[in-house]
Formats: sequence, C-alpha cells, structure tokens
Amino acid sequence: MSLVQRSLLGPGPSNPYPEATAALGAPLLGHLDPEFLRILDETCERLRTVWGTANRRTLPLSGTGSIGMEAAFANTVRPGEVVVVAVNGLFGERMCDVAGRYGAEVVRVDHEWGRPVDVDAVLGAHPNPSLVAAVHAETSTGVRGDIGALAAAVHDRDPDALVLADCVTSLAGIEVAIDEWGVDLAYSGTQKCLGVAPGLSPFTISEHGWARRVPKPPTWYLDLGMFGDYVGGNAAGGRTYHHTAPVAMIASLHAALGRILDEGLPQVWQRHREAGERLLEGLAELELVPFAEEGSRLPELTTVWVPDGVDSAQVRGRLLSEYDIEIGAGAGKYAATVWRIGLMGHNARLDRVELLLAALRRILGR
Repeated sequence: MSLVQRSLLGPGPSNPYPEATAALGAPLLGHLDPEFLRILDETCERLRTVWGTANRRTLPLSGTGSIGMEAAFANTVRPGEVVVVAVNGLFGERMCDVAGRYGAEVVRVDHEWGRPVDVDAVLGAHPNPSLVAAVHAETSTGVRGDIGALAAAVHDRDPDALVLADCVTSLAGIEVAIDEWGVDLAYSGTQKCLGVAPGLSPFTISEHGWARRVPKPPTWYLDLGMFGDYVGGNAAGGRTYHHTAPVAMIASLHAALGRILDEGLPQVWQRHREAGERLLEGLAELELVPFAEEGSRLPELTTVWVPDGVDSAQVRGRLLSEYDIEIGAGAGKYAATVWRIGLMGHNARLDRVELLLAALRRILGR
C-alpha cells in the first residue's frame, strides 16, 4: 500500500495534492535548464504570496523543515549573542538546541504544553536579546501562537532585535502574514499544509534580517549569502550557483502552490477551518477531550486526550490496518496519552473527517 493511498491524518506528511504528485513523475529537467530556472523563479514568487511577504530572499531550501530552522540560526546568531526562545512544545525545545549549537546564550521561556505563548513572559525574559524565536503552530501540541503580537512587542521595545517564526505546520493552513506581523525570519516544510512530499523548507528573510546576517557562518551549505538574491534570475544578477537543486521536488512544490493559489488562500484557510471544526464536533460526540487550550487550537492539527483505559498504540494500529488511516501519537511525556490528528493540505476535507470519526466510533465502541 503506497503512502498516497492512505489517509495520513497524523502530524507527519499529509497526502500530497494530486498536482504535486503528478509533477514528481514528470520528465526531469537539468538544474541549470532555462525552463527549470523559470519554474524556480515562479516558485519563489508564489511562496512570497503564500508567506504574505515581499521579501526578495524567499526560496525553498533543500531539506526538510529542520533545515530552515538551522539556516535561520546559522545565518543570524553570533557566539555569545542572547537568543530568547518561547518553549511550549517539542519544536520550541529544538530551537533552543539548534541556537545553542551556534554559540547563542539561550534564554528559554517555558510554558505548559498545550498552552499558547505568553508574550509578556517572553518579553520579560531578557531586556535586550539579539533574536526572539517562537513556534506559530506547535506540531507537538496543536497550539497556535500569536506571532503578530509577539513581533510587535519585541520591535516596539527594540527595533533592532530579530523575530523568528517556525511556520512548519501553519503555512497554507492558517493565515501567515510575515510583512504585516513584522517577522524577520520564518521557515516551513512542504509536507504539512502545502501538500507536497517532505524534502524542502520554504524560507524567507527580511531586509532587516539580512542586514544582521552573519557574513560567513560556520556552515557552507546553509550560508544564505551563497544563494544570491533570487530577484529574477540571471538577467537581474540575482542567482548564484550553489548546489544541484532538487528539481523534481521544486517542480512538485511549484504545482502545489499553483493549485493553492488557484483555489485562493482565503478559501484554503476556510477549508482547513471547516474540517477542523467538524473534527472537534465529532470528537466531542465521542466524548473525547481536546488537549490544546480552547481559543488557541489549530484547525489543521487537533490534539485529543486518549480515553482512560484505552491502549493508544492498539487503536492507532487498528486504524492503520483496518481503515488505512494513520493518526499520530503524542510527543514527549504525552506519547501514550495524546493523539495528534492532522487535516492538512489535500486531507483538509470533510469526507476525511467523517471517515476518521466513523472508524474511531467503531473501534472505541462509542
């Protein structure tokens, strides 16, 4: 059974959009072929629209979302600089780890998992950090953070500070408005709401962020200065050869972005919202209790407590073997007590919700 035949409703890869799958099977172009360079430029422009930014340096990095995280810290953190990280889940913890590896003095602001980021607590953690980082959509908990409020508060106090947002599970699922919010750096992954196989990390950095860039970071591969500006290809003098681009993956992302923009971003966000709302209604009918705090729940990734006396792994195994539905376990200490259900990209549809609810009802006997 291939992945695209399953209903992948966990926190990991979603079912790709059909357009993205078809593009993966198209004849390969060379990574310097003029037609591929056209596709790359158009992909970057489409990403600007989805990110809500005019940033020239907006591009898909070769690697999954974690590459975007590492590139952000590698290019903006100097040894000894203070980085404040809001931690309300696994991926906030990971940002602390990565920032520390690049020599940052990491100030960690812990929150209870399942709760949104407290802007005042983050702001009060240090008087003048070089960078403040937070997760917009925490994949481990299903919680949405108010990145716009955080960025505004940080920049009101210190216009020179940078704000970094992890948007791996939010981009193309809920509104992301990089320029309006004043976010300086952000990264995502293709395997969530963008509906593309894992392998690329959409990335964007503002002019303010670029001005603060480390001129020669300790990683050659992730040195953004070697990529050029991506402002329209060779004619604009903006492209520098760096490495062999993953042409099939970029063609797939190009196709998926085209499908998303053809549908319309507001319509895509609404489709995710309606699917998430119906899922919460159905879970309540099954007497299952949400894990994420009310008012901060993601429509594209729903977390729910495993009922007392229920074997989480056994239920997930039966969903997979009997219905071809995969939902995720919780993360960290909640691995056996929380389920994570993703409705992202092509899976953000009411028929997928009803199929899952019917399967859970039968397996749980409710």
